[in-house]
Amino acid sequence: MHHFTYINGALHAEAVPLKTIAKEVGTPFYCYSNATLERHYTVFDNAFKNVDHLVCYAIKANSNQAVIKTLASLGAGMDVVSEGELHRALKAGVDPQKICFSGVGKTKSEMATALQAGILSFNVESEPELEALSEVASSLDKTASIAIRINPDVDAKTHAKISTGKAENKFGIPYARAKEIYAHAASLKGISPHGVHMHIGSQITDLTPFDNAFRLMHELVTMLRAEGHNITHIDLGGGLGVPYEEDAPPPPHPDDYAKIIENAIGDLDATLIFEPGRLITGNAGILVSKVLYLKQGAAKDFLIIDSAMNDLIRPTLYEAYHQILPVLESQNQLPKKLMDVVGPVCETGDFLAENRKLPPMQSDDLLAVLSAGAYGAVQSCTYNTRLLIPEVLVKGDKYTVIRPRQSYDDLIDQDQIPDWLA
Repeated sequence: MHHFTYINGALHAEAVPLKTIAKEVGTPFYCYSNATLERHYTVFDNAFKNVDHLVCYAIKANSNQAVIKTLASLGAGMDVVSEGELHRALKAGVDPQKICFSGVGKTKSEMATALQAGILSFNVESEPELEALSEVASSLDKTASIAIRINPDVDAKTHAKISTGKAENKFGIPYARAKEIYAHAASLKGISPHGVHMHIGSQITDLTPFDNAFRLMHELVTMLRAEGHNITHIDLGGGLGVPYEEDAPPPPHPDDYAKIIENAIGDLDATLIFEPGRLITGNAGILVSKVLYLKQGAAKDFLIIDSAMNDLIRPTLYEAYHQILPVLESQNQLPKKLMDVVGPVCETGDFLAENRKLPPMQSDDLLAVLSAGAYGAVQSCTYNTRLLIPEVLVKGDKYTVIRPRQSYDDLIDQDQIPDWLA
């Protein structure tokens, strides 16, 4: 569910017409719905209301300070994968004891910063990382609470580029070596292994892989406790999918996900930690663009718009589908024609949709690319010296710009001319 609907013939974000924002902010821009963010978080959180749990929003999905602050105000913790994301969480006022640090390539500097901040836990991905964390923690006279990420070699049945739980993926430690590595962790100075972590992928729409992974996790926790390890929390990662296509079957509801978890590990008496990202923000955001030209090609037609792959890379990176709607509802009733929706970037891969049936649109018409709230703005770049675009947050009948559009001076002045060229 989201709060982008036609009202009186025009697409709105909650109670604000998108054409109003476009007129005042310019295009392209990202637009987020506060009501959708709050609803998605609350529905997920309530699915586990009867168990001890912590929802750590995965900042990598959408790292705007306003989004982080909105979710933190609802009680969310944060899952971070870099020092930069850690700083974002802390600056937004997130309690460090609600922050988990994931990722395969934590540097010693990042470890030190997180230890000094007093975060809840590190999700350790490898033996060399474990050794490095012990060294850093000991040097600071700190103790790092950790969960070791276990790779269960479970096929999440999702896109190859967002699968993380198979043996060939770079993430985690093989399940077969868990006993050995936990024993080693317990022997290291500055390390306190109190958790187990598993995350098998993203945009998962079939609960079976979760069931398979979580039953393995039950076996693992039982075995580790028998070995004398005090496992007090289980980090189940994230991964629940969201609907991108209008006619696609609905993805699993958090309540159904909760039942899978209850059946698989409900008797383990541990705090459950979750890392949803896309599930919270994916359908809470859209990308609004303006039509530049309708170009008739020899083989197909091209709708050229003012946003591009540098603004939303998912279609060309993941072959991702995003529903596209005209901002004027009357246009959506017209006969549709097959075309590609492309941007101005000088790459053949610069498209937001291929072979899509869309109504005829003219220069200056507005369109909305739906389900762009996750992995949209955070993956944007300035290729072709294109400016990072604004992000806007709507609440009811009000909106505010939560990231302004760059100026060319902002962008170009980051470059430094050496003295010998001055």
